[in-house]
Amino acid sequence: MRISVIGGGAMGTAFIEGLLISNSIKPSEISLSNPRLDKIKYLEENGVVITDSNVECARNADVVVIAVKPWILEGVIKEINSIVDPSKTEICLIVAGIPGADLKKFFQGSLPKNLSIVMPNTAMRLGKSMTFVVPLEGDSTRASELFEKVGSVKKIEERLLPAATTLASCGIAYGMRYVRAASEGGVELGFRAADAAEIVTQTLKGVVALLEIPGSHPETEIDKVTTPGGLTIRGLNAMEKAGFSNAVVEGLKASVK
Repeated sequence: MRISVIGGGAMGTAFIEGLLISNSIKPSEISLSNPRLDKIKYLEENGVVITDSNVECARNADVVVIAVKPWILEGVIKEINSIVDPSKTEICLIVAGIPGADLKKFFQGSLPKNLSIVMPNTAMRLGKSMTFVVPLEGDSTRASELFEKVGSVKKIEERLLPAATTLASCGIAYGMRYVRAASEGGVELGFRAADAAEIVTQTLKGVVALLEIPGSHPETEIDKVTTPGGLTIRGLNAMEKAGFSNAVVEGLKASVK
């Protein structure tokens, strides 16, 4: 499968880096286009074909992943439309904020047989993305198979895309903000900054592992570590008094808006 990625920004490069560590696709079968080649030169050193031409990048591709800013997306689609076979080439659009009906119009009647919106997050580079696929045309089977190589995939309806983006894509930043806050708290409690960050991140790995146990639930795991009159319940209650849960919910709702 020949994969073409248009756009060498955070998403495009994270996707390719994830594919490379998955060892599931030969680097020589991956092409990447970007106006500035110096930014993506390191991927060429790993065997990826790089170019500053979107047309050359998309030529003869089985799957084209377009990861560019929303305001230049229409221009990119028009640029490659004449050399992409809509009956054979599947197109995945990593884009937020543009309705599927509008995206279809960008193809000017030459609609791909398989077209989807794909919303991953930057953990793709480590093979740990939570990616959502919204089929706009066809079943987008290749898109799902491809992004499963860089993490977990869920197919969803377009109406859920804003919420999915908030939970998983914006969620990377929200999780990082918790780590930063907890690390700063650790410093105030007496640890060096690096040690505090290590403690917090390792603890979060434990949280994830516990929640991945079949039948596990956050409240059940909380009950296991909160003893009557103990330290943990005091901390939880103090966080709730300061608005912890409400702040998280309000932040998610604000992102969707």
